[in-house]
Amino acid sequence: MYEGVVQDLIDELGRLPGIGPKGAQRIAFHLVAADAADVRRLAEVLLQVKEKIRFCEVCGNVAEEEQCRICRDPRRDPSVLCVVEEPKDVVAIERTREYRGRYHVLGGAISPIDGVGPDDLRVRELMERLADGAIQEVILATDPNLEGEATATYLARMLNPLGVRVSRLASGLPVGGDLEYADEITLGRAFEGRRLLDA
Repeated sequence: MYEGVVQDLIDELGRLPGIGPKGAQRIAFHLVAADAADVRRLAEVLLQVKEKIRFCEVCGNVAEEEQCRICRDPRRDPSVLCVVEEPKDVVAIERTREYRGRYHVLGGAISPIDGVGPDDLRVRELMERLADGAIQEVILATDPNLEGEATATYLARMLNPLGVRVSRLASGLPVGGDLEYADEITLGRAFEGRRLLDA
């Protein structure tokens, strides 16, 4: 335990996702040793994020305006919708430069253990977007874990009666990985998603 404000800083940093006690301590002491102008700039950016950033009224992605840049882009294919859990997933998919449709951000995944059900996600908004029939395909791009699978299964059951094509991102073995380290679900998915090779 450190004195006063240093311990408060470590405690606050430790509340951030992905930062454990050691990481929080390392960041805190970096900030203590940093130039005051650098710390002030960081504090100002943190405040600006809370003041300026909102969620897109259409898809739920982060935005500085009422709609995000993707929803405002007329070149995007409005007939294909990719459903993701969080805004960071939009960034990951955009980096591939393979997808040219629109997005719908759920704001999480179904997790009964954490008390998160379908009503806590942006499922109602998804159904409203599908109501006019303009969307022909919905790609479920939830995480390949227990919560993501539960969310994809739930959404598929809701969407299939609507007559839209529902697909799921393929999952399998990572490039450079070893079979012996793959879990059963990943290996099973790799077999399900296998494809023919042309000689």
